[in-house]
Amino acid sequence: MKYVISLLAGMFVGACAVLALLYYNPVTSRSTLSPLSVTDNELINLNYSAVAQDALVYTNDGESYMDPHPAKVLQLWEKPIRHTRALATVLTDGRNQVAGIGIKFSSDSELTNILNSSVLVNSVWHIYLPESGSLFIEQVENHWGYMREVVVPARWSSGDNWRGRWHGNITSGPGALGIANVVGGSGKFRGLEAGAVESLSARAYSVERGPVAMTGQLTIELSKEQTGPETE
Repeated sequence: MKYVISLLAGMFVGACAVLALLYYNPVTSRSTLSPLSVTDNELINLNYSAVAQDALVYTNDGESYMDPHPAKVLQLWEKPIRHTRALATVLTDGRNQVAGIGIKFSSDSELTNILNSSVLVNSVWHIYLPESGSLFIEQVENHWGYMREVVVPARWSSGDNWRGRWHGNITSGPGALGIANVVGGSGKFRGLEAGAVESLSARAYSVERGPVAMTGQLTIELSKEQTGPETE
């Protein structure tokens, strides 16, 4: 019997060591510097609230930790789209003035690999800026840093919440250098082919409600011939 107990204890210690190695892996560090920070092209910065209750519309399968908003919006419970989220939100510029509307669809990726420190999400944005035109963004997101430094500490907390300051880039492809692909749709953006990076800044998170205070930012690269509502 003592050998069985020793075996079980060894397996438990080993499992804990593996989990600790994955969680505190020094090789995987969060990315705070945007790959677009070294570009010579002009940039558009668009901000939005990542809190579901602040969105025009947010929906999912209806069983996730984030409740759909408004409450009577149709839910994505059908099997093919059960792991998909849809968001329609107001986008603001660097002066916190309304710049346009953004619609985002995101789905969990089958390529997620915890052993590789990757919690992947495939997403697309359709952005309409009335004074400039429309564009589309295709990206692969990695939420590992967000999960490790915000979500997991919230679940470990006795109050089931997290408060602090966290900022990180979530875009990891599919473009070169880990940036998203951008294609212009209409207006001044027609014919545009460029890159973008999406980042999140969190200050409060609840296990029951999800993000309580969190904003997102889209940084979109423009060629020198392109102009937008807010450049820097």
